[in-house]
Amino acid sequence: MNNVSTDMDYQDTIRAAALVFLERHQGEHLGDLGQFLSRTINHLVESLEVQEILAMHLVSLAYTDLVEINIRALIDRQASSDCTVVITDPIRGCSWSVPAYLIYEHLIAAGHGTRITPAT
Repeated sequence: MNNVSTDMDYQDTIRAAALVFLERHQGEHLGDLGQFLSRTINHLVESLEVQEILAMHLVSLAYTDLVEINIRALIDRQASSDCTVVITDPIRGCSWSVPAYLIYEHLIAAGHGTRITPAT
């Protein structure tokens, strides 16, 4: 029973490490999910010496966690301004203030997103 508990603790720790890596690097792979997941698997295998099959499994679980986190992130319109966007995660109780120029610089100018033409 103790080995099962230890194994689950290990897997939970590696899954958390995968989630942190995914959160940190998701903006670098907006157009290629396969490359993003492969990079995360390679990180676990090379940096944390996780067996590849286990790394693949835990990365898929961590990616599911990331999708859930991304869905629940909301823009706080009252706290935002013309120059700053405030994003909140009500489950974690966290908020982030992001300057609008960084959104433009790192996403829009890099070719991500969809251009919307104003209606006439």
